[in-house]
Amino acid sequence: MKIELPEKRYYSIGEVASNFKVKTSLIRFWEQEFKILNPKKNSRGNRKFTTKDIENFKKIHFLLKEKGYTIQGAKNFLKNNKKSIGKMDIINKLDTIKTKLIEIRDQL
Repeated sequence: MKIELPEKRYYSIGEVASNFKVKTSLIRFWEQEFKILNPKKNSRGNRKFTTKDIENFKKIHFLLKEKGYTIQGAKNFLKNNKKSIGKMDIINKLDTIKTKLIEIRDQL
């Protein structure tokens, strides 16, 4: 899944939801279920996601939506398969490279 967020320090929950094409309530629910999702909150209680939070959300989204894991299954996978998570990062980078190459090809 290709996510196009502008380069900045913090992202709002609305920006994250629109880029992943999910509702904000799902993000809030996953935040309660997965300890690795821990966005900062400002004084008004608004969530501010960092790039690390986005990467963690991307992993959870991949496991639940694309691989079809249950919530408990995804929790177990994230807890027990640290090496597989590294492979997911490599797959995401290769997917980004593929997308950029396709864009270059289309421009030619």
